[in-house]
Amino acid sequence: MTQYDYDLFVIGAGSGGVRAARMASGHGVRVAIAEQRYIGGTCVNVGCVPKKLFVYASQFRDQFDAAAGFGWTVGKSTFNWPSLIANKNQEIERLHAVYNNLLLKSGVSIITGRANLLDVHTVAVDGTEYSAERILVATGGWPFVPDIPGKQHIVTSNEMFFLDQLPKRIIIAGGGYIAVEFASILHGLGVNTTICHRGHKLLNGFDEDIRDFLAHEMTRKGINILFNTDIEAIESADDCFAAQLVDGSKISTDLVMYATGRIPNSTGFGLEKLGVELDSKRAIKVNSDYQTNVPSIYALGDVTNRVNLTPVAIAEGMALTNKWYANQPISVDYDNIPTAVFCQPAIGTVGLTEAQAREKYSDIDIYKTSFTPMKNTLSGVDEKNLIKMVLIRSTDRIIGVHMVGSDAPEIIQGMAIAIRAGATKAIFDSTIGIHPTTAEEFVTLREIET
Repeated sequence: MTQYDYDLFVIGAGSGGVRAARMASGHGVRVAIAEQRYIGGTCVNVGCVPKKLFVYASQFRDQFDAAAGFGWTVGKSTFNWPSLIANKNQEIERLHAVYNNLLLKSGVSIITGRANLLDVHTVAVDGTEYSAERILVATGGWPFVPDIPGKQHIVTSNEMFFLDQLPKRIIIAGGGYIAVEFASILHGLGVNTTICHRGHKLLNGFDEDIRDFLAHEMTRKGINILFNTDIEAIESADDCFAAQLVDGSKISTDLVMYATGRIPNSTGFGLEKLGVELDSKRAIKVNSDYQTNVPSIYALGDVTNRVNLTPVAIAEGMALTNKWYANQPISVDYDNIPTAVFCQPAIGTVGLTEAQAREKYSDIDIYKTSFTPMKNTLSGVDEKNLIKMVLIRSTDRIIGVHMVGSDAPEIIQGMAIAIRAGATKAIFDSTIGIHPTTAEEFVTLREIET
């Protein structure tokens, strides 16, 4: 008989925490999971899921406009923001029930409330103490907002999913994926949208051609992008706000959203007093086995600030519990992880950027093409696609694939499988394409840039 109440106590019921709890319980161990806010974490509640629903909503205006080129007559359309919010909330509640039932059917004890670490084997939740052999921290991240005058007027992505009404004008501070996704969403819903970014390009870390192409396409759509600038202060002015920029100019707006990054949600529940090490960005330091410097405490997902993607946290949870309880020491492979940005046009990418490839290898070939997708030849929509392939000349092996276009996320998932399988350009060239599709461009690329 073990001396602990549980074999595993998970703090945080987001994607990684839920998967770890379910997998561990499935191996016959006693598991509890504590959640303060909402089951499903960021992804289900204020991230991937509601964001994708908003993306779908924002695409209809262009689709209505495009219909005429295909012989359709579409009447006057209107958009109702409260209806979208209500329907989104209903779907999230459904997912809450799904997650809750999955945990209960797996035998996991669900504890609602804020967890606080008392010692290396004890967690308190609302005054009740629970002991555990292992404690897993999977508390995710939280939006970062700089401390500037008028900070109280700022909203983040968290609040954007619950706005009472849609603004007519918005300024979005930031140049990362959250900023460009919300800019596309709001512009698509008819909001006058401005991105204010202190950098000289959007999407730091992505391939340079992708960054340039997206900024050009977003600007052509009518999104105002201000580079090399920042907001110095925000003032309330009658029924709107005035954003004062570092150059002294001011922009009037109905809403200011900050998408200036997320920070690990690692403080305020006892890690510090136990001596758990954090890095300079407040991420929990872990080794290759997700173990902190305190042997009984582990961490995974965004709170460790490595690859902050929902599927990665899920994979980490599976790897960890399989090693502990199923004697399957299989590590997560962090190379060639595909990712998407659900802006408009969307981005899909996997593998090395051109810059990363040239830094690592001396013999790189680049294949690239930009074209008007077939649908837009009749739709009247002035939007192009870009696809790009990076390969090692001496081995012909493809090490990076990047795309901007409406179907990019769906297409790149298949490209990721090919890259992980070690596909060469010759294999792509010998593959018969599906015609007519955008995806066939990947097997017909012939123009090379060295």
